[in-house]
Amino acid sequence: MNAGGSIKDWINELQQNGKLYFSMKQVSEAFSGLQSTGIRSALSRLSAKNSIVSVWKGFYVIVPISYTAKGILPPVMYIDHLMQQIQRVYYVGLLNAAAFHGAALQQPQVFSVIIQYPTLRDNNKRNVQIQFVARRNFPSVDLLEMRKTQTGYVKISSPTLTAADLIQYEKEIGGLSRACTVLSDLIEVLDFTNVTSTFFEVVNTTTIQRLGYLLENVIESPDLANQLYEKALLFKCNFQRVPLKNGRSIEKSILNKKWKIIINTEIEIDE
Repeated sequence: MNAGGSIKDWINELQQNGKLYFSMKQVSEAFSGLQSTGIRSALSRLSAKNSIVSVWKGFYVIVPISYTAKGILPPVMYIDHLMQQIQRVYYVGLLNAAAFHGAALQQPQVFSVIIQYPTLRDNNKRNVQIQFVARRNFPSVDLLEMRKTQTGYVKISSPTLTAADLIQYEKEIGGLSRACTVLSDLIEVLDFTNVTSTFFEVVNTTTIQRLGYLLENVIESPDLANQLYEKALLFKCNFQRVPLKNGRSIEKSILNKKWKIIINTEIEIDE
């Protein structure tokens, strides 16, 4: 393909064709006559000029002029291609998924990617942090959605899975009050009437209890809470007494009998 051209020209051609990413393997195949040291030197020079960024070993993103000030592409524009490169199943979740579903958020400080175990180390390039959250029970496709981006598509959690994840992984986003603030923005897109057994296979019962209690008593959406409650009964969730907040004393706490939640913390939603 190079036909005597330079690696810089090859990268420019990729960009002109709408591809803002490439792998070391692709470069090596396109320039099979060059030694690996020569290829690495050329890529290093382009990296020094902020024309490209190595966001993972053997995987690069191209930085168009419109993103020169930031020095890197937003992760949503390359995460699908990166995960294909490293052969890991994933979906964009938590605050980033909530933003896709209409939650009015400030730009999240981290980009949350849910993966199947084993975990990956968080990635920080040019002040853009990708947070990997590993889960053992990975959701089936009916709990995920494909959304179009400027460079292709990205997988995100459905509204119902996003709601559950916000509670299950509340520590990763700043606590239950933050989770409830975001949930309150999602109630218009939430509907538990059509959830199937797959939802209860990947969301633990404790999370179901906490989510239901919070929807009913904090977010004040009893209809949504009852939808979830009826499905939990249908799929035989075995509610046990659990604290609303782990790691906090339950002494003198009140028990919510419906959800069997021990109310041991106060939740404040930001207006």
